[in-house]
Amino acid sequence: MLNWGILVLRLGIGIMFMAHGLQMTLGLFGGPGVKGFSGMLSNLGFFPALFWSYVASYTVLIGGLLLIIGVQTRPAATLLFIFILTAGIKVHLSKGFFLSNGGIEYTFVIAAACLALVLLGAGKFSIFH
Repeated sequence: MLNWGILVLRLGIGIMFMAHGLQMTLGLFGGPGVKGFSGMLSNLGFFPALFWSYVASYTVLIGGLLLIIGVQTRPAATLLFIFILTAGIKVHLSKGFFLSNGGIEYTFVIAAACLALVLLGAGKFSIFH
């Protein structure tokens, strides 16, 4: 059952990150695209914002895909953990814990899921297992 649980976790987190990555890179699903995301990063104090927009956007997109297929799960989950931790600190921490106030609750749960995948790996149901 452990491997089934890891698969559910990988697919759930992977699909979520990949969907956000498509928003951030290509502007799909109502997302800002790389240039729009760059503006947000600039407002948060990231410099050079366009560079970090590309790094973050493609980390989220490719990292999500890697989780879905179960390739390089630990490195992908580590990079996604760093991304979501940064988002939690820079965007949500000042608003408290609860999501209803824009707080870190949601990013906290995602970070915990990423950390679990770092510890567990891809499990038996991965593309190369």
